[in-house]
Amino acid sequence: MNEIPLGRRDSRRMALHSRYCLIAFTLPAMACSSNALPPPVEWSEIARATVAPPDERIGYGPDSLQFGELRLPNGAGPFPIAVVIHGGCWLAEYDLKHVAAVGEALAGQGIASWTIEYRRVGDANGGWPTTFSDVALGVQHVATLAVRYPQLDTARVVLIGHSAGGHLALWAASSPPDASQTGDAMPVPPALPLRGVVSLAGITDLRAYGAQPGSCNSSVPLLLGGTPQEVPARYAAASPIELVPLRAPVRLIHGALDPIVPLQQSRNFADRSEEAGGRASVTVVEGAGHFDVIAPLAPAWSAVLRAARELLAVR
Repeated sequence: MNEIPLGRRDSRRMALHSRYCLIAFTLPAMACSSNALPPPVEWSEIARATVAPPDERIGYGPDSLQFGELRLPNGAGPFPIAVVIHGGCWLAEYDLKHVAAVGEALAGQGIASWTIEYRRVGDANGGWPTTFSDVALGVQHVATLAVRYPQLDTARVVLIGHSAGGHLALWAASSPPDASQTGDAMPVPPALPLRGVVSLAGITDLRAYGAQPGSCNSSVPLLLGGTPQEVPARYAAASPIELVPLRAPVRLIHGALDPIVPLQQSRNFADRSEEAGGRASVTVVEGAGHFDVIAPLAPAWSAVLRAARELLAVR
């Protein structure tokens, strides 16, 4: 496993740190000193952020929740594409609005963003297997978008997912299930070629995560329709750590202070991937919590953007 710590001596991090202190939030004076990191971003800060509307909202299926938001960079292209998958414990309570800033920031850096919505636990028909099949359809719809928007470069596509969306992004980069397992309506990952996956505090091991206490942890059996003892085949087909090696390289970015998804989720996935012959690395962001990685004005964003640009070969 290639693990890259991001600390206070990273010059680019410090530059963004200064901007973050001055612009993003009101912080104590000590938090903006050259030797201190700002406190972790809170959910309330993410939820109240305002972002310009997308260039277009486009349906990828007949259901009202099968749509995505497309944001295009300025210029003629060709533009690489980031498919952004939001988290929120796979629950209907949380939608794609809270990652709108991610899509906007990517477009501002010359990367087209396609942020997908999908049916979640609490929505009609949400959960197994619809949540997965919606994500597969949404990702695959990139090929259709490119017909309408020829400036999109479908040879350069990455998936970027946060938390539960990180889980779904990793699953979407796995190989199709064995034909003998399709009797349980096993969802099939999209066939779209990928340059890689950027997992932001992603949930990589559903068995381990669902066995731990926590409100988000308790959503795992709701997503899959049972415990590992009740539906073992679903866990085997849906848990990324059990699907390695994935068919694309993976960059896992995780805040050192994340209280919702343990850092060990990323580390264990990278270790298991390496053992299986896969390509995965972990970047640990000091001082960051669970939401810093989806806050473009936070210091952690430099790691996210760097991972996406490297996978897409954007200079």
